[in-house]
Amino acid sequence: MLHPLQVGFWKPDSSDLVSIGMNVDIHVPAAGLDMVFTILQQSGMEAKVMFEDLQEAVEAQMDNMRVTKAHDYTKYNSWATINDWAVSISSANANLISRQVIGNTYEGRPMHLLTVGKKTGSAKPAVFMDCGFHAREWITHAFCQWFVNEAVSTYGSDPEMTNLLDRMDFFVLPVFNIDGYEYTWTKDRMWRKTRSKNSGSSCIGTDPNRNFNAGWCTTGASSNPCSDTYCGSSPESEIESKNLANFIRTNKSIIKAYLTVHSYSQLLLFPYSYKYGLAADHSELLSVSQGAIAALRTLYGTRYTSGPGATTIYPAAGGSDDWAYDLGVKYSYTFELRDEGRYGFLLPESQIKPTCEETMLAVKYIASYVLNNLY
Repeated sequence: MLHPLQVGFWKPDSSDLVSIGMNVDIHVPAAGLDMVFTILQQSGMEAKVMFEDLQEAVEAQMDNMRVTKAHDYTKYNSWATINDWAVSISSANANLISRQVIGNTYEGRPMHLLTVGKKTGSAKPAVFMDCGFHAREWITHAFCQWFVNEAVSTYGSDPEMTNLLDRMDFFVLPVFNIDGYEYTWTKDRMWRKTRSKNSGSSCIGTDPNRNFNAGWCTTGASSNPCSDTYCGSSPESEIESKNLANFIRTNKSIIKAYLTVHSYSQLLLFPYSYKYGLAADHSELLSVSQGAIAALRTLYGTRYTSGPGATTIYPAAGGSDDWAYDLGVKYSYTFELRDEGRYGFLLPESQIKPTCEETMLAVKYIASYVLNNLY
């Protein structure tokens, strides 16, 4: 929870990333309201209240969720529910899904990875996709579940999906930061980081998307364990990061694309974030991203922006996308799903279906492109 004068940063990820002329979304604790409003007025900054009472908004969403225990693709599901879902959907679709555990989290929860694709008995090119790096980004967890269901339920009827699953595999990690996600259900809805202990500090957790070996902790990350963008004690200090990195390193020869799903801002980003220099494949990555966001927009008119992380939002080192790209996974992308800040991390459940439907179009666009441009 927040100290009276510590505001919670929603966008950008921390105060260090704020620059002149940028729109900023912050969560102000009740005790600090008067002071923050005074400072804003004196500074002449424009401010708009999105949530009069965040606690109330969180509770309203929670109350709605306690009603159902069963898994539902149009609702936010708890970790226990997602865990059971991963087991049951893979056993119910053994011809298309196999499940493995790539390791456990810091608190000992199993990281289920689903391999989705027609079993052919030989190695196929693959797309790796993860959701839930940051605990509070609940729409992302919903998307990975939606993707898996859409794949198995449209296989055989949708020609594009059928072709994709016949000729490639999708490695889907439905929840990366499971400990953090569980914590957002039980203790603090706005938690972002992992839940590991930091030696010499009472502050908990590391930002897993600052924990990879790509310009690690050089920019847009903090070496302070109390920060929301703490880079960790070393690259891959987090067991979750290490488990993911080990899997990708082991399967590097077949993994042709890496997609990591975050929220919010409606962006499709690609390397680099840890430096301003353009990626060797910049023009191709840019044109593929533009095709993907055009496909996404056809359904509900949702507008995304695409570009390299550093110039499109801000420099940030240690991201999994930059790391995968430098490892040799050419088509490496970060999605920032809906919305642009009206609800932020508290995206209503009524938006799960449209968000997932339109995002499917972008993911299928990228996957089809990759399949036709293997390297």
